Parts: sequence; C-alpha cells; structure tokens
Amino acid sequence: MDFDFSDEQESLRDAVRRWVDKGFTFERRHGIAKAGGKTRDVYRELAELGLTGLAVPESEGGMGFGPVDAMVVMEELGRGLVNAPYAQGALIAPALLSLAPGELRSAWLPKIADASALVVLAHQERAARYRLDHVTTRAVESATGWTLTGAKTVVAAGDEADAFIVPARTAGADDEAEGIALFLVEKGAAGVTLRGYPTQDGARAAELVLQSAPATLITAEGHAALEQAADIGIAAACAEGVGLMEKLLAITVAYMNTRKQFGVPIASLQALRHRIADVKMQLELARSMSYYATLRLGDAPAVRRRALSQAKVQLGHSMRFVGQQCVQLHGGIGMTDEYIASHYFKRLTVLEMSFGDTLHHLGEVSGRMQDTAGVFA
Repeated sequence: MDFDFSDEQESLRDAVRRWVDKGFTFERRHGIAKAGGKTRDVYRELAELGLTGLAVPESEGGMGFGPVDAMVVMEELGRGLVNAPYAQGALIAPALLSLAPGELRSAWLPKIADASALVVLAHQERAARYRLDHVTTRAVESATGWTLTGAKTVVAAGDEADAFIVPARTAGADDEAEGIALFLVEKGAAGVTLRGYPTQDGARAAELVLQSAPATLITAEGHAALEQAADIGIAAACAEGVGLMEKLLAITVAYMNTRKQFGVPIASLQALRHRIADVKMQLELARSMSYYATLRLGDAPAVRRRALSQAKVQLGHSMRFVGQQCVQLHGGIGMTDEYIASHYFKRLTVLEMSFGDTLHHLGEVSGRMQDTAGVFA
C-alpha cells in the first residue's frame, strides 16, 4: 500500500505549517488561553486559508476534499497547538449537514465554508458515559414545527457557535438507538440558554439548556449519523494527537541537548536516550493507527466503528505515555504554565477523553470481537 502523500496534500501541509509558524506562535496561543480561550478570530484566519471549506462539497461553495486531506490539516494544527474548534466546525458539521434536506444544506453549508457561521455538535449528556444511544433530550412535533427540551454538556466552543447540531429523541427509551433524530438549533432561538467556560487545554466549552427551543430536522436516522460524526471526530483527534506528540518530542529532544547535568548534556545519558526511543516508538505506533483510522472512514459502519475504536485505544496509550515521559524528562519546568511543554501535555490529556476515553473504546473493541480481533481481520 502506498502511504506517500500527493503533491497537493504536501502543499496543503506546507500552507498550514507556514501559517502556524508565522501567525500562531506560542505567545499568541498562551495569551488567548489566559484571556478565556475564545478563538473565533483564529477560526476566521483558517477560513482565509480555505480550510473551513475543506470538507464542504464544491456544489455548496467548499473544496470537497477527503479524509486524508483533513488528516494532514489536523496533524499540522496539532503540531502548532491551535486551539480553534476546527474539527467540530469544519469536519463534523459539514458531514452531518450534508444529510439534511436541500434547503437546509444550502442555507448553512456555504456559511460554514466561508466561516461566517460556526456550527458545532452538541451531543454529550450527563450520565451518558460516552454512549451515543443515551439521549434524554426530547423532540416534540407540532403544527408549527419541532421543539426540543433537554440539556447538553461540554459543547465545544458552545458560546462562540452560531448554531448547534443536537441529537434528540422522538420515540423510545433513553438508552435505545432507535428513535434518535438530529436537529439544528440556532443560538439566538427562544428557549436556548448557554453557560460558557474555559477548558483545561486553553479552549472553550459550554453547557447548553433547551426549553421548548425551536429546531429544524436534519435527519431522522440520528443514531447512525451520530456514530459517523463521532468516528470523524476520533480520526481528527488521532491526527491531531500525532502532530502534538511529534512536536512535543522535538521540544523535549531540543531541551535535552541544551540541559546539562554532571557537565554533559542530558541527551548523552544512555538511560534517557532509551526513554526517548520508547517515546519515538509510541509516536510511530500512534501514527500508523491514525492512518488506519482515516483510511477506514469510508468503510461499512460495523468495520468502521471497530477500526476507529482500535485507533483510539492505541492513541490513548500513546498520548498518555508520550505526554508523561516528555514532561518528566523536562523536570520541574515541564509543569509550569509559562513553558510550552505543559500545554501540549494538557491538550493530549483532553484529547484522550474526547469522543470516548481509552477504557471506553477498549470495551467497544472487546464488544466487537468475533473470530479474530486483529486490525487485519
């Protein structure tokens, strides 16, 4: 199998890396985080590069690129520690809105492509424990349309978004896959209440409360669409994690080459060199599984779901190992807020818990075991 990137993909990578190096320094990122984490201006800069239209179909004003292109972008955004809600707004939202009726698609997808609108998925509920079929938010249809009542938690960039894609139940019990539909709810609609707050990784999230809030139906096949959205989010998190780990490793090696102990750089100490070799091994394991996750996004749902869970398990192990080892190799400075390494560690920790933590996905892989459990089954 050919794992080389095309010339266009390499050009895309270079464009994002140049923007990160020039326009998104650590000082700027740290200042945004200390000010509360609002990144709508950063998101608009990504739009100027054309990145917000990456996954939007050409017929709706986007570029119509595929999952591998998105992986390339996410790796570079991870390497630059960019804390804008790119995966939520530019990858997940277009995939879900592509399932909507024509009028709704035409109303929102061009706005997503030019970043005049930020639409994010609001699916997590308290007590769900990452289960996508646990939906207590209720949808009621009347002569005037749909209304939603319920609450969603940890909505990425919730207080900066213009609209939300919300799973709600039209029928069935709270833990049934059947009866879930997806709706679009605008931020300014009656009955919508938001409480925003900064997150540990320097971004933002919000609590969303809906009280008979007017909504527009996207698709009645909500559970299948929600699984697809989660898998896109997992693949994006895996790619971002690879970029984060690669940069954190480079920062750590540079530090070890300058930090001296007993009159020599600590990079010359054999025990520490062995630890760096283990870190590199975990990075490469993560990279291979990130590729695997992205390449499986187009498979049948059962195959895709297992593959993405397998990737998330490996990435979870790798991100924790790399983050812990690199911080320890820095010594005390690795934990300080003023030093860049601690911010990479925080972001890796948050990613490990995004769209299901390692233990959750280990259970998902176990539950999907049949005759064999290998990635080549």
